[in-house]
Amino acid sequence: MNYGFYDILQLFGSLGLFLFGMKVMSDALMSLAGDKMRKILATMTSNKFLGIFTGFFITSIIQSSSATTLMAVSFSNASLLTLTESISVIMGANIGTTITAWLITILGFKVSMSSIALPLVGLGFTFTFSKKENPKNWGAFIIGFAILFIGLQFLKDAVPDIKQNPEILEFLKQYTDLGFWSVLLFLLIGTLLTVIIQSSSATMALTLIMTAQGWIPFPLAAAMVLGENIGTTITANLAAIVANFHAKRTARAHLIFNIIGVLWVLVLFYPFLKLIEWLVSLTGSESPYVSAAAIPVALSLFHTIFNITNTFLLVWFIKPIAKVVEKFVPAKLEPRKEIDEPKFLNKQILKYPQTLIISLIKESKYLYENTIFEIVVHALNIHRADIKSDLKAKEIIKKSQEDLGTDVRDLYYSKVKTIYGEIIRYASTAQSTLKMNEVQNNRISEITIANRKMVEVIKAVMEIGINVSLYLNSDNAYMVKEYNKFRKKIVKLLRVIYLFRTQDDKEEHYVKLLQLKNEAKQGKHQTTKSINALIRENLITAEMASSLVNDNDNLNEIIKNLISVAELLYGEKDTLLENSK
Repeated sequence: MNYGFYDILQLFGSLGLFLFGMKVMSDALMSLAGDKMRKILATMTSNKFLGIFTGFFITSIIQSSSATTLMAVSFSNASLLTLTESISVIMGANIGTTITAWLITILGFKVSMSSIALPLVGLGFTFTFSKKENPKNWGAFIIGFAILFIGLQFLKDAVPDIKQNPEILEFLKQYTDLGFWSVLLFLLIGTLLTVIIQSSSATMALTLIMTAQGWIPFPLAAAMVLGENIGTTITANLAAIVANFHAKRTARAHLIFNIIGVLWVLVLFYPFLKLIEWLVSLTGSESPYVSAAAIPVALSLFHTIFNITNTFLLVWFIKPIAKVVEKFVPAKLEPRKEIDEPKFLNKQILKYPQTLIISLIKESKYLYENTIFEIVVHALNIHRADIKSDLKAKEIIKKSQEDLGTDVRDLYYSKVKTIYGEIIRYASTAQSTLKMNEVQNNRISEITIANRKMVEVIKAVMEIGINVSLYLNSDNAYMVKEYNKFRKKIVKLLRVIYLFRTQDDKEEHYVKLLQLKNEAKQGKHQTTKSINALIRENLITAEMASSLVNDNDNLNEIIKNLISVAELLYGEKDTLLENSK
C-alpha cells in the first residue's frame, strides 16, 4: 500500500481545513444573527413543539448543533430555560444538524464546488474591507463556506482510492464481516471520531467520503452515523462540567435522548435500512447496497428520518426524561457561608449578553428580597412576616415595640458587600468585553444603579436604625410617636413594593408607589414644621430635634431609593435610567 506518513498528514490537514471553514462560517453567522438567535431561544420555548422548532431553526441557520446545544446549556445555567424547554430545543437541534449532511451530500458530491470555491474566497475577502460590521461578517461567512468545501475536496483527494489500494479493503474486511458485531464496532468508531474531532459534521463528511470511495458498505456507514449522534453530546457535557446543576441536567438529557434513539434504531436496524433503500429507489436511484454512488443520499436520508422519528417518538416523554435526569443530577444546595456569595454569577454567564443580564437581574432581585428587605425591616424592629400579612400598618407598629438588636453594619459586610462588588464587577467586565446593543447596555446600567441605591438604603437605614432602637421605649412620648410615624411609612412602602413585585396587577401598585414618592418629596418640609413646633413648646430637646431632622432626611432617601429599586428591577418598563444617574 503506497500510503505514507505524508499522506496521513494531508488527510489531517484536509480535515483541519474543513473544520476551520465550518468554524469561520458558524462564527460569522453567530455574529450576524447570534443576538437574534439567542433572543428567539430565550422567548420561543413556551411549549415543547415551539422549542423543537426553535432548536431546528437556530441550528439550520448557524449550521452547528453544538453551538445550539451549548447555548441551551448556557441558558439553563442562567435559568433562562427550564429543563423541559432545553430538552425540546436539543431535540430540534438534532433535526437541524441534518441540514449540514444534505449540504455536503448535494454540494460536495453532486456539484463541483472546488471550481467556484476560490472565486468565493475572493468575493468574501472584498467584503472584509468594509468599515461596517455586517458586511465584514458576510465576507467571513462566504470565506468560511468556500473553505469548508475546499477542505471537503482535499479530504476526498486525501482518502486513498480502493481501486489503487485494494489491500485497504482486505484490511477492512476482517471488521465488516462480523454481522451485527460489525454494526456495534462502527457505531463505536463513529462515537470516538466525533469525540476526538468535536464535530459531528466533520465525522459525517468523513463517513460520506469513506462510503463514496467504497471503503465501507451502507449498513456500517449508518452505524457510524448513529455513533456520531452519541459523540456529539460530549461537547455539551464537557461545557457543563464547570456549570451548575441546571446545565448538567440539560447536557445529560441530550445524552439520554440520543442514546435512547440509537437503542431503538439498533433493535430495528435492518428493517429501518430496508425502508431507507425503498425511499431511495422511489427517487430513481440505485440501491445503496449495490452502488457506492447512491450511499451519500441514502445516508443523509437515514440521518434525517432517524432524527425526525426519534424526536416524534420521544417528544411525548420529555417530562419522564426530565425526571430521570433530575434523579441522576440532584439539585445542589450550596453550604451556608459566613460571608454570602453570589448565587447566579459565574464565568459561564459571560458568554452571551442575554445570560449575563438575566443573571444580574436574578442576583439583584435575590439580594433585595432576601437581604435588603430583611435588613431594612429588622433595623426598624419590624418582622418580615408582618409586612407580607394583611395587618394594617398601625397595628404592625403597635405590636412591634421589641428591640431586635440588629447590627446593620455586620449584616452589610457579611451579606451585601461581596455580592454587590461581584455584580458591579460582572457588569463592568461584560460592558468592556461583550458586543451589546444600546438597549442591553442601558439595562446593565440600570441594574448597577438599582444595586447602588440598595447600598445607599443600607447606609441610611444604619443611621435611622440606631435612633429607632434608642427612642423606641423612650420616656418622651413625642419622640416615640415621631419615630413610629417613620416606621409606619416604611411599612406602607415595603408592603406596596411586595405587592408590586408579586401581584399580576402591577399598574395599581405602581400608582401607589408614585404617590409615596411624591409624599417623600413633600415630607421634608412638613416634618420640619412639626419638629419646630415640638421645640418651641419645649416638648423635645435640641439633640432630639437634630436626630429627628437627620432621620427624616434619611427616611425620605430610603423611600425614594427603594421605589427606584422596585421600578428598575420589577417594573415592566425601564423608566429611571436617565433621571437616576
